[in-house]
Amino acid sequence: MTEDIPAPEADLARHAEKMAKKKAARDKIMATKTDEKGLIIVHTGKGKGKSSAAFGMIFRHIAHGRKCAVVQFIKGAMSTGERDLILRHFSDLCEFHTMGEGFTWETQDKARDIAMAQAAWQKAKDLIRDPSNLMVLLDEINIAIRYDYIDLSEVLEFLETEKPEMTHVVLTGRNAKEELIERADLVTEMELVKHPFRSGIKAQIGVEY
Repeated sequence: MTEDIPAPEADLARHAEKMAKKKAARDKIMATKTDEKGLIIVHTGKGKGKSSAAFGMIFRHIAHGRKCAVVQFIKGAMSTGERDLILRHFSDLCEFHTMGEGFTWETQDKARDIAMAQAAWQKAKDLIRDPSNLMVLLDEINIAIRYDYIDLSEVLEFLETEKPEMTHVVLTGRNAKEELIERADLVTEMELVKHPFRSGIKAQIGVEY
């Protein structure tokens, strides 16, 4: 069909035909995707960006006027851009609770770390039970689970039996347990390829916090 068409036009015609077939196939697949549900989402891995990606979804909810909430399990009182922005401008849509006191090597008090993690988990459960919160971010909870500050089986049972049907729950932090990964609907593992910290560059405003 394209023998008498100049080469550039023939390439464009072949490309258009190929894309039309691809769109038809894609539309056929998308037509079967009709269900909606509240997802269990896990961001893990050694690479940077787990919390950043999760906050991206929180800001999407805020932009759509949908109620959401954040519980930070490990991070302490240091100011962060996400928290400052939410508390200053969007506290009516997003509850924000920083329940940790810093990383374990900074606090050096296991009993207090466990108590703080347990308090954060209780707050998280209250927020998840509230069906008006359509997304709840449990930032760095995977670290608390890893150190047995929170019982994994309790987390899994709660998500299975008490999470409202349409509520999304996002769990971040490296070393997510296999059982949690198996239960989750969406899992992303951030892979570390290169990090400026290894070159002596400290955490910088607007990049890490």
